[in-house]
Amino acid sequence: MIQLPASIEGFVQAQNKQDSTRFSQYFTANATVSDERHTYSGRAEIEKWIQQATETYQMQAKPIDYQQSGASTILTLEVTGTFPGSPVVMHYHLELDDSLIRSLRITG
Repeated sequence: MIQLPASIEGFVQAQNKQDSTRFSQYFTANATVSDERHTYSGRAEIEKWIQQATETYQMQAKPIDYQQSGASTILTLEVTGTFPGSPVVMHYHLELDDSLIRSLRITG
């Protein structure tokens, strides 16, 4: 198991527990998420997006790599769920503001 900073570990745990409110608290108030050609802005939109995604796909994420350079981070996850092609490897490109996420771009 790889070692993650506490805030990133909490972010992954919140996603796996399908706790969209807790998940959104790991983001700055004006954060953005880019996923599947859509962008979500602010905690309320991010909370709604992750709630819908986890309910639809029952996702579980397992961190397999973590690389950080300054405020830029790439978290690589093996993601399983009720979607075609499961499991898949996803890359979470994170920009951090102290311990909070300023932006998240998800690529496959």
